[in-house]
Amino acid sequence: MKHILVPIGTSKNSVNTLQYAVDLASKFGSDIYVMQAFTLISKAGSMASIEQKVVETSHRQLEEVIAGVDRKGVKIKVATYNGSPVDGVKAIDKEFGIDLIVLEPKSNDIREEVFLGSTSGSIVKRTNIPALIVPEGNTFKNYKSALVAFKSGIVRNKTLLNPLRDMKEMFGLTLNLLLVKTPNYSQNDLRVDPALMDLSSNIQITENTTTFEGVLEHFQQHNPEILVVFRRKRGFFAKLWEKNIILKREFRCSIPLLVLSVKKY
Repeated sequence: MKHILVPIGTSKNSVNTLQYAVDLASKFGSDIYVMQAFTLISKAGSMASIEQKVVETSHRQLEEVIAGVDRKGVKIKVATYNGSPVDGVKAIDKEFGIDLIVLEPKSNDIREEVFLGSTSGSIVKRTNIPALIVPEGNTFKNYKSALVAFKSGIVRNKTLLNPLRDMKEMFGLTLNLLLVKTPNYSQNDLRVDPALMDLSSNIQITENTTTFEGVLEHFQQHNPEILVVFRRKRGFFAKLWEKNIILKREFRCSIPLLVLSVKKY
């Protein structure tokens, strides 16, 4: 895990999110890129000077956030992008190669009933980069237990498991696998890939309408310190593929959520 990206918005929790990423990076010897995206509508004449001022302001804001963390010797590099946050993430990934995105559920100060805001939701939905969503109030620690929930044991690309494998090796994570049989499942879905089984021999099979309902049913039993799901179009975050925002009444999570994904661009 060489490069970690932390998108920074206007949330007051940005310093805490960056500190979490720094603490994680210090364990893996990773470099961190902090990014802030902005959008300017092109107008003739003064566009270049306006963009320069916005870039300078953005850099200043990012430096203020960086100044609020204990860097622990971790290299932190600043990046700004004129365009959407999603395009900015993709551009930075293309240039430097991002292994993990660390982000808060709400990058901006939006209404309280929202768990996953539109910016963070669109990044998870449209970038295909593994993402660690860190709810407010969490501080980094050496995790000992994780619940890995999925409705299909098929792993078409073994790199999907890299972040999970890295964390297991680093922290000695005990991984509890939860295979959720949903309606219209196939027999192939029940065949858990050996690469996934190699990470844990502890697997439980349950029957629920959705993966999310399976997690709700068994969450207290496992009491995990981190929740792990796969990024699949009709998987755990099914509603995320319909819209970017997820309300707390639809999903509420107080522990870090690792969304595993494979790059496709």
